[in-house]
Amino acid sequence: MIACWLIGLMVEADTSKCSECFLLLCTCRLWQENVSLKDLQSKGVCLLKLQIGSQSTGLYGRSLLLLEPRKHMGVSVLPSNNFGPGDIVGLYDLDGCKPSSQLCTGVVTRISQSAVTVACEDSPDGLNLDTDALYNLMKLANDVTYKRMKKALNTLNGYSSGPASDLISVLFGYSEPGSISQPNDLSFLNSGLDESQRQAVSFALSQREVAVIHGPPGTGKTTTVVEIILQVVKRGQKVLCCAGSNVAVDNLVERLAKAKAKVLRLGHPARLLESIQKHSLDAVLAHSDNTNIIADIRKDIDKAFMGMKKMNDKRDRIHLKREVGELRKELRTREATAIAEVLKRADVVLATNTGANDGGPLKNLPVDHFDWVVIDECAQALESSCWIALLRGRKCILAGDYKQLPPTIKSHTAASKGLSVSLMERLILKYGDSVVRMLTVQYRMNSNIMTWASEQMYQGQLVAHSSVEKHLLKDLPGVASVEETSTPLLLIDTAGCGLSEMEVADEQSKGNQGEVDIVELHIKALTEAGVKPKDIAVIAPYNLQVDLLRQRLSARHPDLEIKSVDGFQGREKEAVVLTLVRSNRKGEIGFLAEDRRINVAVTRARRHLALVCDTQTVQTHGFLKTLIDHMTQHGDVRTAFEYLQDIVPQNYTRDHRDTKSNNTKATASNSASNKQKGRGQAGNPGTHSQARRSTPTEEEQRLTQIKYLEIKNQVEWFLQDPDQTELRFPSTLNSHDRLLVHQVAEELGLNHESQGEGKDRCITVSRPPTGSNEAGEEEEQQAQEPSAVREEESVTGPPVGQPAADLKTLHLERMRREQKKREQKMEQEKHLDTIRDGCVPLGKKTGKMQRAGACEIAAAATAADDFDTLIDAVVKAERVCSFVKCKTLVIHLGQLCLFCNRQYCLGHHIPEVHGCGDQARANARMRISKEGVLYAGSGHKDKSVDPNKKAYLHRKLDSKLKDMEKQRKTKPKESDNN
Repeated sequence: MIACWLIGLMVEADTSKCSECFLLLCTCRLWQENVSLKDLQSKGVCLLKLQIGSQSTGLYGRSLLLLEPRKHMGVSVLPSNNFGPGDIVGLYDLDGCKPSSQLCTGVVTRISQSAVTVACEDSPDGLNLDTDALYNLMKLANDVTYKRMKKALNTLNGYSSGPASDLISVLFGYSEPGSISQPNDLSFLNSGLDESQRQAVSFALSQREVAVIHGPPGTGKTTTVVEIILQVVKRGQKVLCCAGSNVAVDNLVERLAKAKAKVLRLGHPARLLESIQKHSLDAVLAHSDNTNIIADIRKDIDKAFMGMKKMNDKRDRIHLKREVGELRKELRTREATAIAEVLKRADVVLATNTGANDGGPLKNLPVDHFDWVVIDECAQALESSCWIALLRGRKCILAGDYKQLPPTIKSHTAASKGLSVSLMERLILKYGDSVVRMLTVQYRMNSNIMTWASEQMYQGQLVAHSSVEKHLLKDLPGVASVEETSTPLLLIDTAGCGLSEMEVADEQSKGNQGEVDIVELHIKALTEAGVKPKDIAVIAPYNLQVDLLRQRLSARHPDLEIKSVDGFQGREKEAVVLTLVRSNRKGEIGFLAEDRRINVAVTRARRHLALVCDTQTVQTHGFLKTLIDHMTQHGDVRTAFEYLQDIVPQNYTRDHRDTKSNNTKATASNSASNKQKGRGQAGNPGTHSQARRSTPTEEEQRLTQIKYLEIKNQVEWFLQDPDQTELRFPSTLNSHDRLLVHQVAEELGLNHESQGEGKDRCITVSRPPTGSNEAGEEEEQQAQEPSAVREEESVTGPPVGQPAADLKTLHLERMRREQKKREQKMEQEKHLDTIRDGCVPLGKKTGKMQRAGACEIAAAATAADDFDTLIDAVVKAERVCSFVKCKTLVIHLGQLCLFCNRQYCLGHHIPEVHGCGDQARANARMRISKEGVLYAGSGHKDKSVDPNKKAYLHRKLDSKLKDMEKQRKTKPKESDNN
């Protein structure tokens, strides 16, 4: 019954394109005909204008082409793409990617950020490829995978008797799984296995039909699977080992080959790693005894074909044709015998799930040849692909982690009916602990990185091994001990900084240029501390962000890996920098809401994880909020202000009606709290906008109060010494203490500035410029501020239990104070200039009046003058340019400044000229972050026709033109007949 259900879903996939390969197959031809080449490249399925970097022969006679971007154009990095090892591609000339312009097909053997290597099926020697010419490369699709899965399900539906009968009954729930007795003194071949791995091996060997090995990240799942296979081989049994990807299969081949097992790898040699190609079927056959005989038969066939072309006698040609048929029959027999001998000699045969089909080399073996079927990474494979291999075994071992990325399903209908649930997950949900054993000791992550994933995804069962529990980047050879290398968790918060996400026309991808800038600075800090770029990974969930990061970082750090989350599954790096991109007012996070995707991204890191995100946006999702809370409590938290000094703070209140319903209560409570306390609060000194996430304990509040008083005493001693112009705090302060210094300096009206990067970062406090009325400023500022903020910035320090003002609020207050100081200084200069130039009082008459400037007129209007004189002064000031000493009339030709609301002449109306440059730059940055345009009228929305619609209109126009052309051809014929 369930087999029929699976077949039904596969048939539905035939019409609704559920599987990725079938979707690509059905849309490939439409894309080639209707979509432009640039759009194909933006979708990641095409690479344009590549040149041949090198050409060689390898892979057992196959030709290799190295394709790379044009060097003379200064382009050294390939655009973001979906190409991978094993993909079938087509090579085209510059006429396009149409079938008529295809030069050859091939298989991708290697892909890097700067080049792609293709093993051509057709010999390029006969194509006369020019090394100086340019070519297009397009990813092709075929229906082989789809047909193999559908054939396996049809076989499963009619399966009556065979080696997999009991296994099918258990996997579909018709019978309960059983077990067999095992000797207590099991001798493990790998003495380094931990207790959970030993239990998993013993459990797998004792199960009668099925055993599931659940291996979270870094728990040694592959090590456990290899031990199980070696134990089975030790008993003289045969194993068919499969996985969903070629990389996973090659990893098992390497591990088994080191253990001296007789392994044989099936598959195209171009899809295999170079280190294991000697174990491939092509390589083993090349050294077998039948190789020479097979080669001689092929030569005889070639000679017969040549003879047929030369002979004119029909009977002789028929005779040679009969001879060729006999030679081909003998060739097939010889090849099948050679393949069968090689397969039977191997103890472990390895292939991808679809590579274990009956139409391949395995057709030369009996159906009951294999005793065990092992499927690695089962949680990432479609169940229909697993059944291709399962039908050949009596017992199966399924290994993987169903808490990571699931198989790719494009059809929402098929996914909702169950196709998105893997075979492994389905068995765990049905049988529970009776069929599964989980590995609990992980050998990858620092305990602080591991704890979050363990609690949120694995019921808190993971334990960090002592060798990795506390390891950090500074423990690596040649890495200095700085702030960045001494913390396992770093949260860089961009909330309220105006670093909004980029909007794209097709809405298929997102980018965030501000987060790219921050990632670049953090990578710089890590590499300067001695961390090698090859040990760092930058992960972004969106392809557009991947492109932006590569454009910024790849030229400087060629060994730095920058990929999407999907590209890093199964990988690990010493340091991982994760940018979440999304930053918007509505709190929309897109497919970041996929919990398993975030789990994969976080668990790639071994010693250091840096998360760059807008916490106000991403914490609207409950799962991401737990990650933010964990990093806040157990890691170092910084703001974007500490990286980008010239960014403009942006206060905005999100409309919580636009957020998702499952978080409305928590978000509403946060909003209410923010309205009472002000947006400029932080629950943890050294951060901002953290009060909503975690409440400090009484001990933390007491320590914060003590540290605050210590810093304030230092600053007060500095103020009492008139000879000391500035106070420089040491670079040993952490981000928590640096925030307190900023806060104390703001309270006392002092100038404060952070300088340096990394371990050299320090704060300098100095006195304000002389002549400014600090007391008046303080009173005026306190009169304008809300009562809650005044209470926080009182001289006695922050009250216990109340969070302090955050960097954003302090930055805004400092900008207001500095602007007020500049205005006061400007007024003083105006007054001095008026006195120095000897301006004539307005109430007196002289023989020859000199027209005074606006600033001079305003300075002459003192409080002693009567009201009429003041009115006259204001009227005259409005007629003259407001720039200092400028006397140009602006009655007819004047420009009003939007920032200071004053009238200027055409020579001084630019904000940077008359002193409003800072406000203009701030306004421009805010406008760009909000609206995406510099000024009204610039950056109009692209009104070009959609490419698909344009292609449709072109086809429609061509059809009409052809009809009209046919009509024009019929008219002369009618005239001739007449």
